Amino acid sequence: MPTAPPIAVLSRQQVRRIDSAAVEQLGLPGFVLMENAARGLCEVIHSTGSWSAITIVAGPGNNGGDGLAAARLLAADPSGRGKVQVLLIRGEKSLSADALTNLTILQRCGISVEEPSPESAAELIAGLPADSLLIDALLGTGVRGEVSAPFHRIIAAINRSHATKIAVDVPSGMDCDSGEPCGAAVRAEHTVTFVAAKPGLLTPRGREFCGCLHVKHIGVPAEWIVTCLQSADGR
Repeated sequence: MPTAPPIAVLSRQQVRRIDSAAVEQLGLPGFVLMENAARGLCEVIHSTGSWSAITIVAGPGNNGGDGLAAARLLAADPSGRGKVQVLLIRGEKSLSADALTNLTILQRCGISVEEPSPESAAELIAGLPADSLLIDALLGTGVRGEVSAPFHRIIAAINRSHATKIAVDVPSGMDCDSGEPCGAAVRAEHTVTFVAAKPGLLTPRGREFCGCLHVKHIGVPAEWIVTCLQSADGR
């Protein structure tokens, strides 16, 4: 029986379908999927070089949870490549369940997570030096319409920063299906996306924001993904 080829591109709706089915049908907890995504992110972080410091800007959703998990994995690296600071921007939103779990683990590990005001966060981010790395884990594939406050201010600060930028899944503020900025979007040097590229990352407009694209798996077999999508389409 031939092996199904991996899916090259997944829309927002397809990504949500796969995530839900992986939890409900395979019994893979969302926390495990997040952990696998964070490991893929860390692989790219380590491949980019050494940094004076690494700043992770995490939002309240699962994208932010990926960043929080990555902070723990980076802190566990015995080489100590780059001091890590974490800035959590909730924007008056509740954290997703898996993001909250990762935040709790970080706090129990004694790893500091700062929650500055939007004004203080923007000033700190905009002032990051060129020899540092910034991980954009603020907003993910769910963004549509205009980016709301205070996230647009944080995106603007990220873009003013001289730090090298790695976006998690998609640059914050980009519509993952169209590649268009939702009022504002991060301009990254690298984007680490999961399972497959998103349509917007491959458009001429999207490439202006995503930089070098890296696709990492989250521990879900490629053949199962194909079967899952075909089943959802009635095939």
